[in-house]
Amino acid sequence: MNILIEIIKGMFVGIANVIPGVSGGTMAVSFGIYDKIISSVTNLFKDFKKSVKTLFPIAVGVVIGIVAFTFIIPYLLETQPFCTAAAFTGLIVGGIPMIVKSLKEGWNRDTKKSISVNVILFLLLVTLSLAMAFMNGDSESGILLTADAGTMIKVFFLGIIAAATMVIPGVSGSLVLMILGYYFGIITAIKNFLTGLKDFDWGVMIDNALILIPFGIGCILGIFFISKLIEWLFNHYSSATFSGILGLIVTSPVAIFYKVHQEYSIADTSVIQVIIGIIVLVACMLLTLFMGKPETKTEIAE
Repeated sequence: MNILIEIIKGMFVGIANVIPGVSGGTMAVSFGIYDKIISSVTNLFKDFKKSVKTLFPIAVGVVIGIVAFTFIIPYLLETQPFCTAAAFTGLIVGGIPMIVKSLKEGWNRDTKKSISVNVILFLLLVTLSLAMAFMNGDSESGILLTADAGTMIKVFFLGIIAAATMVIPGVSGSLVLMILGYYFGIITAIKNFLTGLKDFDWGVMIDNALILIPFGIGCILGIFFISKLIEWLFNHYSSATFSGILGLIVTSPVAIFYKVHQEYSIADTSVIQVIIGIIVLVACMLLTLFMGKPETKTEIAE
């Protein structure tokens, strides 16, 4: 049962990474698996068996979420943009009480306490998150990526950048890809690979795999290196780190609704859709509260 729950949590993280403006890191924090992921990644070589046992169900869920919702999420955003944005807002908001509790626990553990530093970090990262949300993603060129040597090298480094931002709560890796102009190309490569797999078209599968494999390797390296940094911050500046994370997360709903409106427009949302959206938001908040659990520094392997 626990494995199934971990897979479901991973699915939500994967789904979040598909949508520009929604942070997979935020979703991991909200569902109580963020510290667990960071700890397992950074201790992968030190405690390989335990780390793999922890990461495997979550990784399976992430892959399922990305694969399945690469097709489903665009449809939901096109047909029900307000309700879809409300659902992700609820999932994120439901995790805020847990983050506040972790912040308090981090404050109690820290030997060097500074309210001013925490407040400055909170406000600074609120500003950063809002700036990211309102950055113009129109640089998305919509071009198809081709499997040549130059593109493969480029997507490898894009994978590092995207993964590094995906790990940081409140920062959307897919939004960063959109700003850089490669979101459409990567999503299209995933769709084409899956279509080729369904049709047993080896040519299509190989062409798109040559794009996705270096991108995936870059993602793995990006996650590993940024996780090392985040674990260090948790171990040495716990309350300040959680203050920054809270600053990034509280602005996520603004980013979600802004990007959804920008891409799909929610101006024509009917009163009934608004009511349904509010119900969905509350339901998703309760889901996060049910599935998430407070994380503490003790979960991080020393």
